[in-house]
Amino acid sequence: MENKEPTKNVVRIKDIAELANVSTGTVDRVLHNRGRVSEEVKQRVLSIARELNYEPNMLARALVSKREFRIAALIPDASLDDYWAEPAKGIRKAEAELRQYGLVVYYHIFNQFDVNSFKEEAEKLSGLNYDGILLAPVFYRESLTFLNRWKRDQIPFNLFNTHIPDYEPLSYIGQDSYQSGVVAAKLLHYGYLSSEPISFIIAHIDEDVANSSHLIKKEQGFMDYFDTADTPFVKVVRTELHKSSDQRIFAQQLDELLAKNPDARGIFVSTSRAYAVADYLENNPQHKLRLIGYDLLDKNLTHLNKGTINFLINQNPKGQGYYGIQLLIEHLVFKKKINPIKYLPLDIITKENLHYYIESEI
Repeated sequence: MENKEPTKNVVRIKDIAELANVSTGTVDRVLHNRGRVSEEVKQRVLSIARELNYEPNMLARALVSKREFRIAALIPDASLDDYWAEPAKGIRKAEAELRQYGLVVYYHIFNQFDVNSFKEEAEKLSGLNYDGILLAPVFYRESLTFLNRWKRDQIPFNLFNTHIPDYEPLSYIGQDSYQSGVVAAKLLHYGYLSSEPISFIIAHIDEDVANSSHLIKKEQGFMDYFDTADTPFVKVVRTELHKSSDQRIFAQQLDELLAKNPDARGIFVSTSRAYAVADYLENNPQHKLRLIGYDLLDKNLTHLNKGTINFLINQNPKGQGYYGIQLLIEHLVFKKKINPIKYLPLDIITKENLHYYIESEI
């Protein structure tokens, strides 16, 4: 025989009003904390609501209100870095799904290589009375002033890509950067059990590392793995490489780096630009190095399939944009309590499992 769950009785405001011997209007004022109601009546209504497990129909409320919820998306320019196209796709997907609840997203695009561009856009949106803000605070120091202002003005904001907990965002959506650094170190080190000295390199490419807290956390996780593991013969080298778009200059930097570290066995690229190192290794096959980076960019995928890149850690940037908007709407429209952190999985991508992630919607 088919088992069916018992039908759950829907508790109405009218039911609470009858038991509390008050009008439905009084119950509505108590439940929504508006208007004048005596303390004795308020407590009686709330007590009955709790006993009946009253759950307001948030969906109906949202559809009836017909209010517009204006969200600002402060995100880097995807035309300057392919990585940022994916969060924008996620934001657009959430916008399409949630438009029926009054969501309208306004895009404020900045140049992630120009701090003044970020400050100008952040200043502009600060005066436009948005209901919520989603941003990638890639300029750590410069973000703090605006986060403090929005917190003071009680504008809810979500962060993605970079976590800055001290300013109490509604939520952070992204990976645990520290643990992703640990995972990268473990992948590079796996299988090296010899007593011969070897080195592993962590490379930051085209980034202002001192002003990028997520990169610092990745580096710390990478370093700490080797500090705590039994690896007396492993040396960790950190480097910052620049001008990856200029193949000649970039190759010169790698030539010098590997000449100084002839015992290097692997490179961990802390950003989505592992393809730049892969291009170099393809042109210099004498260097037998493991290579690990981030993100499913087309250039990275080409090298993953060739075997030049061994592993990619998927940061799910599309999901970061999608959930960043979704959680703001859950807070603004449905009045849900939002967890302050939404960590996305540390997915390790190889050419063998790649198609599962390429076909994924989020």
